[in-house]
Amino acid sequence: MALEFKMPDIGEGLAEGEVVRWVVDIGDKIEQDGPLVEVETDKAVMVIPAPRAGVLLFRGGPEGSIVKVGELLAVIGDPGEEWGAEPGVSDAAPSVLAPDEESSRPVVGILEEASASPAVRTLSGSGSPGPARPLASPPTRKLAKNLRVDLTGITGTGPGGRIVRADIEAGAQTGPGTSPEDERSPLSGRRRAISENLSRSWREIPHVTSFESVRAERLMEARQVFSERLGESIPVEALLIKAVLPVLKTMPEFNSCIEGQTIVRRGSFNIGISVDSPQGLIVPVIHDADTKDVAGLCHEIASLVDKARNRKLERKDTDGLTFTVSNIGSLGGGYGTPIIPYGTAAILSVGRAVKAPVIEEDSLAIGLSMPLSLSYDHRLIDGGTGRRFLAELRKNLEQPLFFLAP
Repeated sequence: MALEFKMPDIGEGLAEGEVVRWVVDIGDKIEQDGPLVEVETDKAVMVIPAPRAGVLLFRGGPEGSIVKVGELLAVIGDPGEEWGAEPGVSDAAPSVLAPDEESSRPVVGILEEASASPAVRTLSGSGSPGPARPLASPPTRKLAKNLRVDLTGITGTGPGGRIVRADIEAGAQTGPGTSPEDERSPLSGRRRAISENLSRSWREIPHVTSFESVRAERLMEARQVFSERLGESIPVEALLIKAVLPVLKTMPEFNSCIEGQTIVRRGSFNIGISVDSPQGLIVPVIHDADTKDVAGLCHEIASLVDKARNRKLERKDTDGLTFTVSNIGSLGGGYGTPIIPYGTAAILSVGRAVKAPVIEEDSLAIGLSMPLSLSYDHRLIDGGTGRRFLAELRKNLEQPLFFLAP
């Protein structure tokens, strides 16, 4: 007896996920709680297990599809059983929106009996009636209507020949009145999540950004010493985090947030690092950073960066952020105006250290200058406090012994 498995709520109010990889092909057997599909949220890739043993009869979307919570994700039945409901037509199968159509722990999903639906039939039945009309979800049909594309002349590239948005747009481009110079593509699940999160931060947090430049010669010397001692090049983020931690402890408002009418001062120092991945900006988190030495920070940073770029981050790798260090210098950046991650009070952006004119004992010289940009929540932090934060951080960065000495 076939069971419909709907996209589960995978936590923290997330409304949708992007299908990264189907572990099981249609027609394959699967064990209960066995891996069914990898789904990426705005933070991590999660493995959703099968709710029952059986045979996979239907997949709710191809890799790259966006599936909303409560929409049909998969149908699992018995050997010899067939499921042929059309998403968006049968009440038993809500529409599943591909990325071009809309917007590793056990997870409890939503199960519904599908046997009562006339769309479920066995192979021993007298016949297998095909769909009465081209297979497409309501948003796809609406797009086709708006673009005046006849669905009967379109070959679907989705699962089971389902017509998706890309098919409609391709058909529209061959018709009159369309411009071949325009190219439209949907936001990926990760890019949509980034867009929504940054928009919320910018909308709700009054941003102020202060700037400072620091002499970076001794910091780079300390980095070289650690690299030689550890036998590998260490990421500058490790030293930046060590330098910022003492300042966060003496100025806890920067390790805080506002929840409603309450100021929450965080008891842990969970420092995020910005990673430029192929899927977009990701901020994995080093938990309890104040308990780790430079070597420990180096190893954790390397691990998180590798996982972020290979879509292997787990939810624990991105939860609990309290402050962010963004090294835009690794991409050649200088000053910036970074957006504060929602749920925190500040973010530090560090640019590339470059040779620049400096004043030494009333004489002009060439020094190594590194730009800092600090964005902070003006509801919590006044301008003077922001300047004092940068002044203390500057002392640490220009004289690493301040934060490296026991």
